[in-house]
Amino acid sequence: MNGTGIRLHAPAPGWAIAADVIVVGSGVAGLTTALRCAAAGAKVVVVTKAQMDNGSTRWAQGGIAAALGDGDTPEQHLDDTLVAGAGLCDEPAVRALVTEGPDAVRRLISTGAQFDTSDETGEILLTREGGHHRRRIAHAGGDATGAEISRALVEAVRDAGIETVENALVLDLLTDEAGRTAGVTLHVMGEGQRDGVGAVHAKAVVLATGGMGQVFSATTNPAVSTGDGVALALRAGAEVSDLEFVQFHPTVLWLGPDAEGQQPLVSEAVRGEGAYLVDAEGIRFMTGQHELAELAPRDIVAKGITRRMQETGAEHMFLDARHFGAKMWAERFPTILAACRSHGIDPVTEPIPVAPAAHYASGGVRTDLLGRTTVPGLYACGEVACTGVHGANRLASNSLLEGLVFSERIAADIIADPTAPGAPVVPAPARTPLPASEARYEIQRIMTAGAGVLRSAASLAGAATALERLHTASVEDLERDGKTAEPCVETWEAANLSLVARVLVAAARRREETRGCHWREDRPDRDDDRWRRHLVVRLTPNGTLAVHTTDTADFPPVRQETAPLDGLPVTAETPRGTTLAALKEPS
Repeated sequence: MNGTGIRLHAPAPGWAIAADVIVVGSGVAGLTTALRCAAAGAKVVVVTKAQMDNGSTRWAQGGIAAALGDGDTPEQHLDDTLVAGAGLCDEPAVRALVTEGPDAVRRLISTGAQFDTSDETGEILLTREGGHHRRRIAHAGGDATGAEISRALVEAVRDAGIETVENALVLDLLTDEAGRTAGVTLHVMGEGQRDGVGAVHAKAVVLATGGMGQVFSATTNPAVSTGDGVALALRAGAEVSDLEFVQFHPTVLWLGPDAEGQQPLVSEAVRGEGAYLVDAEGIRFMTGQHELAELAPRDIVAKGITRRMQETGAEHMFLDARHFGAKMWAERFPTILAACRSHGIDPVTEPIPVAPAAHYASGGVRTDLLGRTTVPGLYACGEVACTGVHGANRLASNSLLEGLVFSERIAADIIADPTAPGAPVVPAPARTPLPASEARYEIQRIMTAGAGVLRSAASLAGAATALERLHTASVEDLERDGKTAEPCVETWEAANLSLVARVLVAAARRREETRGCHWREDRPDRDDDRWRRHLVVRLTPNGTLAVHTTDTADFPPVRQETAPLDGLPVTAETPRGTTLAALKEPS
């Protein structure tokens, strides 16, 4: 059984395949892991919820940050990352990111990714984004970096002959009798060679499922970003951390007060190239609020926009880049230009209406520097993970780099580990409720109203009460008459959103301060004495949430425990300072 005994209500697996490694997700983190493991001789199966190129990576506009330019250094990149993280970054994790990042980008290029280069020198063109004091953002296709990275990695995976299962929602972790990872159950949505609920057996499972932006009404995330990886990890007994730190991107195209679902992003790179924020009177309101003005870290810009909206009673602000001219818009930002024009806005001749929307989860499944979670054999990488890199607020364009660097670390650890699990324990029929599919929209409304950009004790308490009411109603229906919603993709997604929403709100209520992208109106100051530390959450077997606060700001080592052998628990810890080179050294 898994760590909590809680699983999604689903039919028993009707088919099974075997592999050495299962990678769940087909973005930069997942596909890089798959390629590195396959290159070392492992049999890899990639499971992805939609088509291979349909995750969050393809939507990344700005680029990937690394110290590639003249005069730039990993140390400077580290400094900018630590400042953006508002005192909660784990420095060893950040140091791994910035020192291994440049070579990881070069390996991505060797895989086939083509970044924009100078016509004169052939060197990679670099731009600047919020929080960066240097130009260090490599981009592709002007503002289509994610799409190019996705294209290159998908082609490489197909060329390598790696087995893929598309249109498949992963349900729960399989474990052996000792509690070690032994595979996953999944549901294939009626396309491809398999259908219905099945299982993939393997010694290692890598969660690279992306974010959970769909927990809010308006987000830059695609429809598939429903927190599935975090919810699976919680049900498996893994710990999550820092989930209260949800980054709201400051400049999302404003489509009206009732707009819901995925909204068009206006990349921070537009501000990096010289666009500025103004109100309806044309006043630049970010000037004087921060030394970097419009290029301050995202949490500061999002707060600045929100404050100005409150002061003026406006529903949005404006991003003015008319001075770019038609040629620059067409060559540097063709994707954004097309998106704006498709909604009747021409940024060449008019300012763009923008407002913050949910964008990125800085927290997630807690890992060590090798991507290992608190469940043996279960790894996490990319936005689903909390490596300690982002702290309370992700530095712009560090996300793609994190996916690259930590996926390589995970692959190295998997290949170096000879441990094989026992046979998967056949799970008993689940007795856990599923909410109705329409609960998804109620959860989104609750979270947007109570746990959005602005939070308070009252708003969070209201959100917690409403979420608990939804959850309790499902439990009572099951206990009273044995009925629950029909198992299907929509109800499984609603169950995952319900769980991650409850965790996010529980952590946000506990953190009584304003830090990074967690903004408490009733606690407007940062409180380092009490709150320069992390919140860690796990799911208990009875379905309640256990929340504890770390003693210091240090990111704690991951402690893995399996079932007792010979009367003693089997544990493993990885020091936070472990380097990739150390993984390759003989013990």
